[in-house]
Amino acid sequence: MIENADAAPPYNVQAIRADFPVLQQECHPGVPLIYLDNAATSQKPLQVIQTLDEYYRCYNANVHRGIHKLSEEATVAYEEARSKVRKFINAASKREIIFTRGTTESINLVAQTWGRANLKPGDVVLSTVMEHHSNIVPWQMLAAEKGFSIRYVPLCDDGTLDLDALTRMLNEGNVRLVTLMHVSNVLGTINPVAAVAQQAHAAGALVLVDGAQSVPHMTIDVQALGADFYAFSGHKMVGPTGIGVLYGRRDLLEAMPPWMGGGDMIARVRLEGSTWNELPYKFEAGTPAIAEAIGLGSAVDYLMHLGMERIHAYERQLTEYALERLSEVPDLKVYGPSAAHKGAVASFTFANIHPHDLAQVLDVEGIAIRAGHHCAMPLHDYLGVGATARASFYLYNTLEEIDALIEALYKARTVFTVR
Repeated sequence: MIENADAAPPYNVQAIRADFPVLQQECHPGVPLIYLDNAATSQKPLQVIQTLDEYYRCYNANVHRGIHKLSEEATVAYEEARSKVRKFINAASKREIIFTRGTTESINLVAQTWGRANLKPGDVVLSTVMEHHSNIVPWQMLAAEKGFSIRYVPLCDDGTLDLDALTRMLNEGNVRLVTLMHVSNVLGTINPVAAVAQQAHAAGALVLVDGAQSVPHMTIDVQALGADFYAFSGHKMVGPTGIGVLYGRRDLLEAMPPWMGGGDMIARVRLEGSTWNELPYKFEAGTPAIAEAIGLGSAVDYLMHLGMERIHAYERQLTEYALERLSEVPDLKVYGPSAAHKGAVASFTFANIHPHDLAQVLDVEGIAIRAGHHCAMPLHDYLGVGATARASFYLYNTLEEIDALIEALYKARTVFTVR
């Protein structure tokens, strides 16, 4: 694993780009694709694509229950992927790694198992106003049933979490869970998870972290962070869609009831009742996303080969440059903190151009951005805007692509001024 940027060879972004077939295409005739929608999903390198192809070509079979050669090969590859993920986020045991369909399912799993078993009237779940809908709606649904309260930590003017308000809300008592995103998918804010976890634990609360926007971009150590639960998705980290991970502390997972019933999550079934399998299989009912999990293992290999510290350092350069260039554009407002406290995301409004219109104009220039509320309606309400345009960067983007974005913004300004 390459983690020392000084000892490693120079970060060769052109060589990296050559690994990604999608990036070699033209968006329109004569117009190369510039993909700046990485916070929604990342592109996939040949190494991951070939891993998926090899599984289906060579050893496609169900896992765990077969004793024939293909099943045994699939099981080994599936469980090796779990071990790779464990190492990637420094979990204590691979039994703490639950495969899900993504961050959304991981959070729902916690809500429907730990939350349903432990939350009651008078309890408080503490969240933040910057959360993705996937970390708001499951708790609202459960609160309507169980009668506990949800409270939201506000933001400072620069888009960072109001830590004084967090302390005050924790001290008000009865907080059972603090659930927050590590990196905002809109503001890019990097939340101080370790400090939040320390305060939450001192107040007797557990901590669930939405890591969808952090795991792809920086070194994650769930033990050092103090996370009790940590959720993330494969498709945002050069891996396949339809696969995600829930990390949970083993003692918590052992005590939690299963969520779905069916094959592989049981030890024994009788008509009078059933007993559950050991971790992690207690939470993996039915045929899992086998190819996708193996593909996620390949994605982990790819990222570890590049080195997460090197990726993070390169993306910091991209983000700093993007914010500098965007600041040059008249009537453009970027939301969120400075690059020092920000992930590789720049959400903005531009003159009087609706973000959807802007995204369409940029698409003509071959530039793919996201426009809308980014599954964060409450945050946009808090900011006082209906929608934003979002450019998000990853390990294969370049400074030249950011220059192209700026040039296209000026063109869009001209188009809408003329109209």
